[in-house]
Amino acid sequence: MTDEQRLRLGVNIDHVATVRNARGGDYPDPLRAAKIAEKAGADGITAHLREDRRHISDADIAGLMEVLDVPLNFEMAATEEMQQIALRHRPHAVCLVPEKREERTTEGGLEVAREENRLAHFIAPLRDVGCRVSIFIAADRKQIEAANRIGAEVIELHTGAYCDAHAEGRYDERDRELQALRDMSAFAHSLGLEVHAGHGLNYETVQPVAAFPEVRELNIGHFIIGEAIFRGLEPAILEMRRLMDEVRS
Repeated sequence: MTDEQRLRLGVNIDHVATVRNARGGDYPDPLRAAKIAEKAGADGITAHLREDRRHISDADIAGLMEVLDVPLNFEMAATEEMQQIALRHRPHAVCLVPEKREERTTEGGLEVAREENRLAHFIAPLRDVGCRVSIFIAADRKQIEAANRIGAEVIELHTGAYCDAHAEGRYDERDRELQALRDMSAFAHSLGLEVHAGHGLNYETVQPVAAFPEVRELNIGHFIIGEAIFRGLEPAILEMRRLMDEVRS
C-alpha cells in the first residue's frame, strides 16, 4: 500500500479520562492509553480539552506533549483561553470544534461561515507557530468554502449524522448522509484542503467512509475505548486498523 493509499488513524483518548474522573485519582491514565495506541499503530493521538475539563485535563495535555512519539491533535473551542494553551504547547495540529456546556458530546460542526472574520484572526497566530489548523465541520459546501477562505489547512467532516442514522435503522437517511460526506470530501479536496473525518465511527460504519479516496485520516475515540473493555485496547485498535486497511487495499 502506498503512502497515498494508506489512511491514517487518530485515536481519541478522551474517554479514558472520563473513566478516571468518575472516581477521581489518576487511574486509568490517558497517557498510558496513548502509548498503547502508538504501539498498536495509531498515527496520532487526539485529545479534546473542554472548557469545563470534564475529561482531559491541562496536565494531560502537558504530559502528552512530553511522552508522545506520534503527533498530538489538540481539539479545542475557539476561545482565547484555549488559544493561549495551544500557543504554549504548540501541538502538531489544532482542531477547532464547537462546544456547549450542556451537550454530552460534540453535536455538530463549527459554524465557520457565520464567524469567518473572527476565526480567520483566531487561527493566524496558531499557524504562525507551526500548528496545522483543522476545522471540524458538517458536510456542507458553504462551511467548507469558508474554512478554505480563513486559511485552514485541514477540515474534519462530522460523521455523526451518518452513524446515528445507521444505528437507528434509518437506512435511506444513512445513505443520503454518506453521499453528502462523499461529495463534500471530493469538493474539499478540489480546493486543496486535506480531508479528515470522524465522530461515532465503529466497526460497522468505518469502511464506507474509509473508502473515500480523498480522506487522509479518521479520528475515532469513544467506540475504541468502549470496545477495549471487552477485547483490550491494543486488539480494539488493531481491528479498526485492519478494517481501514482492508478497504484501502
